[in-house]
Amino acid sequence: MTPPRGFGRAWDRLTVYLPVLLMGVLALGTYWLARTTPTFSGGSTALRPEKHEADYFLRGFSVKSFDITGRLKTEVQGIEARHYPDTDTTEIEQPHIVSYSLKGAVIVATARRAISNADGSQVQLIGNAVVTRDAKDAKGRPEPRLELRGEFLDAFMDQERVKSHLPVIIKRDADVFTADRMDYNNLDGFMDLVGNVHGTLQPPQSRAAAH
Repeated sequence: MTPPRGFGRAWDRLTVYLPVLLMGVLALGTYWLARTTPTFSGGSTALRPEKHEADYFLRGFSVKSFDITGRLKTEVQGIEARHYPDTDTTEIEQPHIVSYSLKGAVIVATARRAISNADGSQVQLIGNAVVTRDAKDAKGRPEPRLELRGEFLDAFMDQERVKSHLPVIIKRDADVFTADRMDYNNLDGFMDLVGNVHGTLQPPQSRAAAH
């Protein structure tokens, strides 16, 4: 069979440009592979995790936060604070945190160290952690003073909630309770105690004397 006229010249051109076309396809394939395949070489910085290093410090500080109406919500003091951009958290040495609820409760939290998230809505209290609540009822009468103690307390400031997966001591005026784990919600006054729970309730006269 005789090939069509001009086929030989077309074939000659194709054989001349074929290596160039193949090199182009190979280059495109290599580029796509490089863009879609993770690289673990030491020279790559795209996937390299950020170091857990502070980008700024505060020493002997006091920071106040307000809501949209101008009401004071919280005041945070500490010996030193360090912000870490990789986790967007702030670590505070010897924190003293005061929170004012809409219902008039004053909640004070202290510890050896605290870790706060970006907006301060969650604060983890670590080492000799103490959270106290002094409150008043709807008629302005003082309510029982509440004190929570433990080596770790996880405080959710906006929710007025405190949790712990470690043993805690709870004092309500003269009454004392202990538990292995705790979940306390100040908004509804509900406290869930789990594990080895013990309680000591004082008689009414002792409570009156405690006031």
